[in-house]
Amino acid sequence: MSTSLLYHALGLRNHVYEATDYVGGEISFRLRLRPEGLRCSVCGASDVAPRGNVERFFRNVPIGKKPTWLRVAIPRVGCSRCGTVRQVRIPFAEARVSYTRAFERYVLELCRMMTMLDVARHLGVSWDVVKDIQKRNLKRRFKRPRLRGLKEIAIDEMYLGRRDRFITVVLDLQTGAVVYVGKGKGGDALTVFWKRLKGSRARIQAVAMDMSQAYVYAVSKNLPHATIVFDHFHIIKLVNEKLSDLRRELQRVAEDKLQKDVLKGTLWLLLKNPENLDERRNEHQRLEEALKLNQPLAIGYYLKEDLRQVWTQPSKEAAANFLKDWRARAYASGIRIFTQLANTLGAHLQGILAWYDHHISTGPLEGTINKIRTMQRQAYGFRDQEFLRLKILSIHETKYALVG
Repeated sequence: MSTSLLYHALGLRNHVYEATDYVGGEISFRLRLRPEGLRCSVCGASDVAPRGNVERFFRNVPIGKKPTWLRVAIPRVGCSRCGTVRQVRIPFAEARVSYTRAFERYVLELCRMMTMLDVARHLGVSWDVVKDIQKRNLKRRFKRPRLRGLKEIAIDEMYLGRRDRFITVVLDLQTGAVVYVGKGKGGDALTVFWKRLKGSRARIQAVAMDMSQAYVYAVSKNLPHATIVFDHFHIIKLVNEKLSDLRRELQRVAEDKLQKDVLKGTLWLLLKNPENLDERRNEHQRLEEALKLNQPLAIGYYLKEDLRQVWTQPSKEAAANFLKDWRARAYASGIRIFTQLANTLGAHLQGILAWYDHHISTGPLEGTINKIRTMQRQAYGFRDQEFLRLKILSIHETKYALVG
Protein backbone atom coordinates (compact mmCIF):
# COMPACT_ATOMS: atom_id res chain seq x y z
CA MET A 1 0.00 0.00 0.00
CA SER A 2 1.26 3.49 -0.89
CA THR A 3 0.61 6.77 0.89
CA SER A 4 -1.57 7.95 -2.02
CA LEU A 5 -3.72 4.81 -1.76
CA LEU A 6 -4.00 5.51 1.97
CA TYR A 7 -5.56 8.87 1.08
CA HIS A 8 -7.82 7.77 -1.79
CA ALA A 9 -9.02 4.46 -0.29
CA LEU A 10 -9.21 5.31 3.41
CA GLY A 11 -9.46 9.10 3.29
CA LEU A 12 -6.48 9.58 5.60
CA ARG A 13 -4.71 12.95 5.40
CA ASN A 14 -1.34 14.07 6.80
CA HIS A 15 -0.26 10.48 7.36
CA VAL A 16 2.54 8.46 5.74
CA TYR A 17 2.28 4.73 5.14
CA GLU A 18 5.17 2.75 6.65
CA ALA A 19 4.41 -0.99 6.62
CA THR A 20 1.76 -3.72 6.74
CA ASP A 21 1.63 -6.51 9.33
CA TYR A 22 -0.30 -9.79 8.99
CA VAL A 23 -0.93 -11.38 12.36
CA GLY A 24 -3.60 -13.93 13.30
CA GLY A 25 -5.64 -13.42 10.13
CA GLU A 26 -5.81 -9.65 10.71
CA ILE A 27 -4.24 -6.81 8.70
CA SER A 28 -2.53 -3.91 10.43
CA PHE A 29 -1.31 -0.78 8.60
CA ARG A 30 1.44 1.15 10.31
CA LEU A 31 1.12 4.92 9.84
CA ARG A 32 3.09 7.99 10.83
CA LEU A 33 1.82 11.55 11.13
CA ARG A 34 3.60 14.12 8.96
CA PRO A 35 5.50 16.84 10.83
CA GLU A 36 3.25 19.55 9.36
CA GLY A 37 0.28 17.85 11.06
CA LEU A 38 1.63 18.58 14.53
CA ARG A 39 -0.77 21.05 16.13
CA CYS A 40 -2.24 21.64 19.57
CA SER A 41 -5.52 19.71 19.84
CA VAL A 42 -7.19 22.58 21.77
CA CYS A 43 -6.03 25.92 20.38
CA GLY A 44 -4.78 24.63 17.01
CA ALA A 45 -1.39 26.39 17.31
CA SER A 46 1.48 25.02 15.24
CA ASP A 47 4.13 26.38 17.63
CA VAL A 48 4.60 23.06 19.43
CA ALA A 49 7.52 20.91 20.57
CA PRO A 50 7.58 17.08 20.34
CA ARG A 51 7.20 15.24 23.65
CA GLY A 52 7.27 11.60 22.55
CA ASN A 53 4.34 9.52 21.28
CA VAL A 54 1.75 6.92 22.26
CA GLU A 55 1.01 3.96 19.98
CA ARG A 56 -2.65 3.13 19.44
CA PHE A 57 -4.68 0.71 17.31
CA PHE A 58 -7.89 1.78 15.54
CA ARG A 59 -10.38 -0.67 14.04
CA ASN A 60 -11.02 0.12 10.37
CA VAL A 61 -13.40 -1.14 7.65
CA PRO A 62 -12.63 -4.82 6.90
CA ILE A 63 -11.13 -5.98 3.62
CA GLY A 64 -13.37 -8.87 2.65
CA LYS A 65 -13.60 -10.92 5.84
CA LYS A 66 -10.23 -9.76 7.12
CA PRO A 67 -10.34 -7.33 10.09
CA THR A 68 -8.09 -4.33 9.51
CA TRP A 69 -6.38 -2.02 11.98
CA LEU A 70 -4.58 1.30 11.74
CA ARG A 71 -1.48 1.27 13.95
CA VAL A 72 -0.59 4.88 14.65
CA ALA A 73 2.09 6.46 16.82
CA ILE A 74 0.19 9.49 18.16
CA PRO A 75 2.63 12.32 18.98
CA ARG A 76 2.50 14.24 22.24
CA VAL A 77 3.39 17.93 21.93
CA GLY A 78 4.05 20.80 24.27
CA CYS A 79 2.03 23.88 23.28
CA SER A 80 3.78 27.19 23.90
CA ARG A 81 0.47 29.05 23.79
CA CYS A 82 -1.42 26.79 26.24
CA GLY A 83 1.62 25.88 28.32
CA THR A 84 0.56 22.20 28.55
CA VAL A 85 1.42 18.85 26.96
CA ARG A 86 -1.31 17.20 24.89
CA GLN A 87 -1.80 14.43 22.34
CA VAL A 88 -2.26 15.53 18.75
CA ARG A 89 -5.85 15.21 17.51
CA ILE A 90 -6.44 12.26 15.20
CA PRO A 91 -8.52 13.40 12.17
CA PHE A 92 -9.86 9.97 11.24
CA ALA A 93 -11.34 9.02 14.65
CA GLU A 94 -13.39 10.55 17.45
CA ALA A 95 -11.82 11.19 20.83
CA ARG A 96 -11.65 8.27 23.28
CA VAL A 97 -12.75 5.56 20.83
CA SER A 98 -10.85 2.66 19.28
CA TYR A 99 -12.37 2.70 15.77
CA THR A 100 -12.19 5.03 12.78
CA ARG A 101 -14.98 7.22 11.43
CA ALA A 102 -15.08 5.01 8.32
CA PHE A 103 -15.71 1.96 10.52
CA GLU A 104 -18.41 3.88 12.36
CA ARG A 105 -20.18 4.75 9.09
CA TYR A 106 -19.93 1.11 7.96
CA VAL A 107 -21.53 -0.13 11.19
CA LEU A 108 -24.38 2.39 10.87
CA GLU A 109 -25.08 1.25 7.31
CA LEU A 110 -25.20 -2.38 8.40
CA CYS A 111 -27.54 -1.51 11.31
CA ARG A 112 -30.15 -0.37 8.79
CA MET A 113 -30.47 -3.94 7.53
CA MET A 114 -29.31 -6.11 10.44
CA THR A 115 -29.75 -6.31 14.20
CA MET A 116 -26.97 -5.00 16.40
CA LEU A 117 -26.14 -8.57 17.46
CA ASP A 118 -25.83 -9.66 13.82
CA VAL A 119 -23.58 -6.69 13.01
CA ALA A 120 -21.38 -7.46 16.02
CA ARG A 121 -21.02 -11.11 14.98
CA HIS A 122 -20.36 -10.19 11.34
CA LEU A 123 -17.58 -7.76 12.23
CA GLY A 124 -16.17 -9.75 15.14
CA VAL A 125 -16.68 -6.98 17.71
CA SER A 126 -18.64 -6.84 20.93
CA TRP A 127 -22.32 -5.87 20.99
CA ASP A 128 -21.41 -2.89 23.21
CA VAL A 129 -19.21 -1.41 20.47
CA VAL A 130 -22.07 -1.50 17.95
CA LYS A 131 -24.48 -0.06 20.50
CA ASP A 132 -22.00 2.71 21.41
CA ILE A 133 -21.62 3.67 17.74
CA GLN A 134 -25.37 3.76 17.20
CA LYS A 135 -25.99 5.68 20.42
CA ARG A 136 -23.35 8.31 19.58
CA ASN A 137 -24.91 8.78 16.14
CA LEU A 138 -28.45 9.06 17.55
CA LYS A 139 -27.28 11.53 20.19
CA ARG A 140 -25.71 13.77 17.54
CA ARG A 141 -28.90 13.80 15.48
CA PHE A 142 -31.80 13.50 17.92
CA LYS A 143 -30.68 14.64 21.36
CA ARG A 144 -32.65 17.90 21.06
CA PRO A 145 -35.36 17.71 18.36
CA ARG A 146 -36.34 21.01 16.75
CA LEU A 147 -39.63 22.36 18.09
CA ARG A 148 -39.87 25.72 16.36
CA GLY A 149 -42.03 24.56 13.44
CA LEU A 150 -44.56 22.61 15.49
CA LYS A 151 -48.21 23.39 14.72
CA GLU A 152 -50.22 20.26 15.46
CA ILE A 153 -49.14 17.64 18.00
CA ALA A 154 -50.52 14.48 19.61
CA ILE A 155 -49.91 13.42 23.21
CA ASP A 156 -50.37 9.97 24.71
CA GLU A 157 -48.83 7.68 27.29
CA MET A 158 -47.35 4.20 26.88
CA TYR A 159 -46.76 1.39 29.34
CA LEU A 160 -43.27 -0.11 29.04
CA GLY A 161 -43.51 -2.78 31.72
CA ARG A 162 -43.14 -3.22 35.45
CA ARG A 163 -39.53 -2.05 35.49
CA ASP A 164 -39.77 1.09 33.37
CA ARG A 165 -43.47 1.81 33.96
CA PHE A 166 -44.88 4.64 31.80
CA ILE A 167 -43.51 7.13 29.29
CA THR A 168 -45.31 10.09 27.69
CA VAL A 169 -44.79 10.58 23.95
CA VAL A 170 -45.37 13.76 21.93
CA LEU A 171 -45.66 13.43 18.15
CA ASP A 172 -45.44 16.07 15.43
CA LEU A 173 -48.52 15.29 13.33
CA GLN A 174 -47.14 17.07 10.26
CA THR A 175 -43.86 15.12 10.00
CA GLY A 176 -44.73 11.99 11.98
CA ALA A 177 -41.60 12.43 14.12
CA VAL A 178 -41.52 12.00 17.89
CA VAL A 179 -40.35 15.30 19.39
CA TYR A 180 -40.41 14.44 23.09
CA VAL A 181 -40.26 11.39 25.35
CA GLY A 182 -41.01 12.02 29.02
CA LYS A 183 -40.63 9.66 31.96
CA GLY A 184 -43.89 8.81 33.69
CA LYS A 185 -47.42 9.86 32.79
CA GLY A 186 -49.70 12.82 33.41
CA GLY A 187 -48.91 16.52 33.42
CA ASP A 188 -45.63 16.20 35.34
CA ALA A 189 -44.10 14.11 32.54
CA LEU A 190 -44.44 17.11 30.18
CA THR A 191 -42.67 19.70 32.37
CA VAL A 192 -39.41 19.62 30.40
CA PHE A 193 -41.31 19.72 27.11
CA TRP A 194 -43.14 22.93 28.09
CA LYS A 195 -39.82 24.61 28.99
CA ARG A 196 -38.24 23.68 25.67
CA LEU A 197 -41.39 24.64 23.76
CA LYS A 198 -41.42 28.08 25.35
CA GLY A 199 -37.79 28.64 24.37
CA SER A 200 -38.44 27.55 20.78
CA ARG A 201 -41.29 30.08 20.33
CA ALA A 202 -43.33 27.47 18.47
CA ARG A 203 -46.98 28.31 17.81
CA ILE A 204 -49.04 25.22 18.52
CA GLN A 205 -52.48 25.45 16.92
CA ALA A 206 -54.05 22.14 18.01
CA VAL A 207 -53.33 19.21 20.32
CA ALA A 208 -54.86 15.74 19.89
CA MET A 209 -55.23 13.62 23.04
CA ASP A 210 -57.56 11.39 24.99
CA MET A 211 -59.87 12.78 27.66
CA SER A 212 -57.30 12.53 30.47
CA GLN A 213 -57.86 15.39 32.89
CA ALA A 214 -54.13 15.58 33.67
CA TYR A 215 -53.27 16.25 30.02
CA VAL A 216 -56.21 18.62 29.58
CA TYR A 217 -55.06 20.71 32.55
CA ALA A 218 -51.41 20.70 31.44
CA VAL A 219 -52.21 21.73 27.86
CA SER A 220 -54.73 24.39 28.92
CA LYS A 221 -52.19 25.89 31.32
CA ASN A 222 -49.17 25.89 29.00
CA LEU A 223 -50.89 26.33 25.61
CA PRO A 224 -53.91 28.53 26.37
CA HIS A 225 -54.43 29.46 22.70
CA ALA A 226 -54.20 25.92 21.31
CA THR A 227 -57.33 23.94 20.43
CA ILE A 228 -57.74 20.65 22.30
CA VAL A 229 -59.10 17.88 20.07
CA PHE A 230 -60.27 14.74 21.80
CA ASP A 231 -59.38 11.71 19.76
CA HIS A 232 -62.48 9.99 18.40
CA PHE A 233 -60.84 6.54 18.51
CA HIS A 234 -60.37 6.91 22.27
CA ILE A 235 -64.01 7.99 22.61
CA ILE A 236 -65.24 4.93 20.70
CA LYS A 237 -62.92 2.80 22.82
CA LEU A 238 -64.53 4.30 25.94
CA VAL A 239 -68.00 3.48 24.60
CA ASN A 240 -66.89 -0.08 23.84
CA GLU A 241 -65.63 -0.43 27.41
CA LYS A 242 -68.98 0.81 28.74
CA LEU A 243 -70.86 -1.63 26.51
CA SER A 244 -68.61 -4.44 27.75
CA ASP A 245 -69.35 -3.43 31.35
CA LEU A 246 -73.07 -3.46 30.57
CA ARG A 247 -72.88 -6.97 29.05
CA ARG A 248 -70.94 -8.22 32.09
CA GLU A 249 -73.48 -6.68 34.46
CA LEU A 250 -76.44 -8.14 32.54
CA GLN A 251 -74.79 -11.54 32.49
CA ARG A 252 -74.27 -11.42 36.24
CA VAL A 253 -77.92 -10.59 37.04
CA ALA A 254 -79.47 -12.83 34.34
CA GLU A 255 -81.73 -15.50 35.82
CA ASP A 256 -82.33 -17.53 32.67
CA LYS A 257 -79.51 -19.97 31.71
CA LEU A 258 -80.14 -19.37 27.99
CA GLN A 259 -79.60 -15.64 28.42
CA LYS A 260 -76.37 -16.25 30.35
CA ASP A 261 -75.04 -18.60 27.65
CA VAL A 262 -75.90 -16.16 24.85
CA LEU A 263 -74.39 -13.16 26.63
CA LYS A 264 -71.23 -15.13 27.45
CA GLY A 265 -70.17 -15.41 23.82
CA THR A 266 -71.21 -12.04 22.46
CA LEU A 267 -68.45 -9.69 23.65
CA TRP A 268 -66.48 -9.50 20.39
CA LEU A 269 -69.68 -9.44 18.34
CA LEU A 270 -70.82 -6.35 20.25
CA LEU A 271 -67.47 -4.58 19.86
CA LYS A 272 -67.05 -5.31 16.14
CA ASN A 273 -68.20 -2.81 13.56
CA PRO A 274 -71.26 -4.17 11.67
CA GLU A 275 -69.38 -4.16 8.36
CA ASN A 276 -66.68 -6.41 9.88
CA LEU A 277 -69.02 -9.18 11.04
CA ASP A 278 -68.17 -12.51 9.38
CA GLU A 279 -71.09 -14.06 7.46
CA ARG A 280 -69.33 -17.44 7.25
CA ARG A 281 -69.46 -17.73 11.03
CA ASN A 282 -73.08 -16.52 11.24
CA GLU A 283 -71.95 -13.55 13.34
CA HIS A 284 -74.84 -11.35 12.15
CA GLN A 285 -77.40 -13.96 13.20
CA ARG A 286 -75.74 -14.61 16.56
CA LEU A 287 -75.64 -10.89 17.32
CA GLU A 288 -79.32 -10.40 16.39
CA GLU A 289 -80.35 -13.31 18.63
CA ALA A 290 -78.44 -11.85 21.57
CA LEU A 291 -79.99 -8.41 21.07
CA LYS A 292 -83.51 -9.88 20.86
CA LEU A 293 -83.05 -11.67 24.17
CA ASN A 294 -81.95 -8.57 26.07
CA GLN A 295 -83.45 -5.12 25.48
CA PRO A 296 -80.92 -3.06 27.55
CA LEU A 297 -78.07 -4.70 25.63
CA ALA A 298 -79.77 -3.88 22.32
CA ILE A 299 -80.25 -0.25 23.35
CA GLY A 300 -76.61 0.02 24.42
CA TYR A 301 -75.39 -1.58 21.18
CA TYR A 302 -77.37 0.76 18.93
CA LEU A 303 -76.28 3.77 20.97
CA LYS A 304 -72.68 2.69 20.48
CA GLU A 305 -73.15 2.34 16.72
CA ASP A 306 -74.99 5.67 16.43
CA LEU A 307 -72.21 7.56 18.22
CA ARG A 308 -69.81 6.78 15.35
CA GLN A 309 -71.89 9.10 13.16
CA VAL A 310 -70.83 12.18 15.17
CA TRP A 311 -67.71 12.46 12.99
CA THR A 312 -69.56 11.98 9.67
CA GLN A 313 -71.81 15.03 9.87
CA PRO A 314 -71.65 17.76 7.16
CA SER A 315 -70.80 20.54 9.65
CA LYS A 316 -69.83 21.25 13.22
CA GLU A 317 -73.33 22.55 14.00
CA ALA A 318 -74.90 19.35 12.66
CA ALA A 319 -72.52 17.30 14.77
CA ALA A 320 -73.43 19.32 17.87
CA ASN A 321 -77.14 18.70 17.25
CA PHE A 322 -76.54 15.01 16.62
CA LEU A 323 -74.53 14.65 19.85
CA LYS A 324 -77.23 16.52 21.77
CA ASP A 325 -79.84 14.10 20.43
CA TRP A 326 -77.62 11.10 21.25
CA ARG A 327 -77.20 12.25 24.85
CA ALA A 328 -80.97 12.71 25.18
CA ARG A 329 -81.53 9.14 23.97
CA ALA A 330 -78.87 7.86 26.39
CA TYR A 331 -80.66 9.60 29.30
CA ALA A 332 -84.03 8.26 28.12
CA SER A 333 -82.70 4.69 28.04
CA GLY A 334 -82.44 4.67 31.82
CA ILE A 335 -79.26 2.56 31.60
CA ARG A 336 -76.96 3.83 34.35
CA ILE A 337 -73.73 3.14 32.49
CA PHE A 338 -74.85 5.09 29.42
CA THR A 339 -76.28 8.01 31.41
CA GLN A 340 -72.85 8.36 33.03
CA LEU A 341 -71.28 8.21 29.58
CA ALA A 342 -73.63 10.94 28.37
CA ASN A 343 -72.47 13.14 31.27
CA THR A 344 -68.83 12.48 30.38
CA LEU A 345 -69.34 13.39 26.72
CA GLY A 346 -71.27 16.50 27.72
CA ALA A 347 -68.37 17.67 29.90
CA HIS A 348 -65.96 17.22 26.95
CA LEU A 349 -68.30 18.50 24.24
CA GLN A 350 -66.04 21.32 23.05
CA GLY A 351 -63.04 19.04 22.56
CA ILE A 352 -65.09 16.43 20.70
CA LEU A 353 -66.53 18.96 18.25
CA ALA A 354 -63.11 20.60 17.79
CA TRP A 355 -62.38 17.80 15.32
CA TYR A 356 -64.37 19.81 12.77
CA ASP A 357 -61.90 22.71 13.19
CA HIS A 358 -58.76 20.52 13.08
CA HIS A 359 -59.07 17.10 11.46
CA ILE A 360 -56.43 15.48 13.66
CA SER A 361 -56.33 12.46 15.94
CA THR A 362 -53.84 10.39 17.91
CA GLY A 363 -54.01 7.69 15.22
CA PRO A 364 -50.47 8.38 13.89
CA LEU A 365 -49.19 8.35 17.48
CA GLU A 366 -50.90 5.00 18.12
CA GLY A 367 -49.08 3.63 15.07
CA THR A 368 -45.78 4.95 16.43
CA ILE A 369 -46.48 3.38 19.83
CA ASN A 370 -47.06 0.04 18.09
CA LYS A 371 -43.67 0.45 16.42
CA ILE A 372 -42.09 1.13 19.82
CA ARG A 373 -43.67 -2.04 21.24
CA THR A 374 -42.34 -4.05 18.28
CA MET A 375 -38.88 -2.56 18.80
CA GLN A 376 -39.04 -3.49 22.48
CA ARG A 377 -39.99 -7.09 21.71
CA GLN A 378 -37.18 -7.44 19.18
CA ALA A 379 -34.66 -6.05 21.66
CA TYR A 380 -36.13 -8.02 24.61
CA GLY A 381 -36.30 -4.71 26.48
CA PHE A 382 -33.82 -1.87 26.98
CA ARG A 383 -31.63 -1.46 30.05
CA ASP A 384 -30.23 1.88 28.87
CA GLN A 385 -33.13 4.33 29.16
CA GLU A 386 -31.26 7.09 27.33
CA PHE A 387 -30.65 4.73 24.41
CA LEU A 388 -34.36 3.79 24.37
CA ARG A 389 -35.31 7.48 24.32
CA LEU A 390 -33.00 8.14 21.36
CA LYS A 391 -34.33 5.09 19.49
CA ILE A 392 -37.89 6.36 19.98
CA LEU A 393 -36.96 9.85 18.75
CA SER A 394 -35.54 8.30 15.57
CA ILE A 395 -38.24 5.67 15.00
CA HIS A 396 -39.95 7.67 12.23
CA GLU A 397 -36.99 6.85 9.98
CA THR A 398 -37.86 3.14 10.12
CA LYS A 399 -39.60 2.41 6.85
CA TYR A 400 -39.85 -1.34 6.40
CA ALA A 401 -38.40 -3.44 9.23
CA LEU A 402 -37.40 -2.59 12.76
CA VAL A 403 -33.81 -3.70 13.35
CA GLY A 404 -31.23 -3.03 16.03
